[in-house]
Amino acid sequence: MTTESVPNDKILLEIVTPQGRVLHTLVDEVTAPSVKGEFGLLPGHLPVLAALRTGIVAYRRGSETTRCAVGRGFAEGGPNKLSILTDEYVAREGLDPVVVRKDLHEVQAQLAKVESAAGGQPLAEATKLQLIQRENWLAVQLELYGDPPPATMRPHEEYGPPQSPEDEEKARESGAD
Repeated sequence: MTTESVPNDKILLEIVTPQGRVLHTLVDEVTAPSVKGEFGLLPGHLPVLAALRTGIVAYRRGSETTRCAVGRGFAEGGPNKLSILTDEYVAREGLDPVVVRKDLHEVQAQLAKVESAAGGQPLAEATKLQLIQRENWLAVQLELYGDPPPATMRPHEEYGPPQSPEDEEKARESGAD
């Protein structure tokens, strides 16, 4: 189906990974996780380009909502199409929560070792970041399955908490952003 043949009241949702197109469907509404927060898209939306963080994409067809997990990537949308480019994708049906929990436990053990021995070394910091990204991906899969792990606080992670309004105002006044 081409963008021109999409009805005005629908969105063509397409998710593409390095393995190819994994989802191609007409939907009524989409929400996706950007690095600045979750965003939604309805038919007729203005063009949007967003960097994505690991999270849940939800899309609605009629009264049925479906969710899937995506890794970091990019989304490009317009009035009747949303394309998501990501390295990782999984639908709930493709999950084995036992395997995911086992992998998460192993990643958290490796992360604990790296954090205790890091000492600010660049190689250790790069390894730590990779492990945190893997931990986030595994945690999102468990969230999709409906059995999320306990929350983990990582205050210096790449997409940490947003700035407070006061801090944003100070940054604007000083010319930094």
